[in-house]
Amino acid sequence: MNQVVISEKTNDDISLRNAAVITGIALFIMAIMAPIANFSILQKLIVPGDAETTLSNVITEGGSFRVATALFLIVALLDILVAWGLYIFLKPVNKSLSLLTAWLRVVYATMLGVVTISLVNVIQLTDGGGLAILPDTGDLQGLVMQSLMRFNYGWEFSLIVFGFHLLLVGFLVFKAGYMKRILGIFLLIAALGYLIDGFGRLLSPGYGTGISVYTFIGEIVLIFWLLIAGGRDKATN
Repeated sequence: MNQVVISEKTNDDISLRNAAVITGIALFIMAIMAPIANFSILQKLIVPGDAETTLSNVITEGGSFRVATALFLIVALLDILVAWGLYIFLKPVNKSLSLLTAWLRVVYATMLGVVTISLVNVIQLTDGGGLAILPDTGDLQGLVMQSLMRFNYGWEFSLIVFGFHLLLVGFLVFKAGYMKRILGIFLLIAALGYLIDGFGRLLSPGYGTGISVYTFIGEIVLIFWLLIAGGRDKATN
């Protein structure tokens, strides 16, 4: 029987256990913030094909819209923290692949931060100044709708990069002797969901299937595994 034993210490600064807990906490916070920002706030304000109602909703719920924008920015920053934590935690498996995995998440976080600027632009247009600058209310409606759609499409495109990141995470978890292989399989399935949805929306304008809504379970399992068992010294078959 072959055994793989991994020491909790990775260097003088941080242990595997600490890296796992930090990453798990960051992922847990993101798992709460992102759905609130997107589904509970942003998507309820946007009415596809109705720029007038959308503008009215954004102005009426201006406070909530600002909260959603702030949450997206926080999520982008937390993604960088997660990239760092996963790099440390998965480095014993394969340092080069772990580094590539981290960089892909940083790229994704950067893309999310950049497209969130579109939401900041909406705030600038609807804080009162936009009405004074633009002589035609229709122009304001159009600009706001364009910014909101730019954010949606940009985020959806960035999820392709996230899918490749998660694919590598799943592979490294599957190969790690100190993690359950079934967790790696769940993460690979989640990654495929993001990739299929991302490329589906990119290649087919009428694509409406949301596979990732059903395959994301691996990400939730990873959060609790990192918080409960991640980095503890153990021997596995």
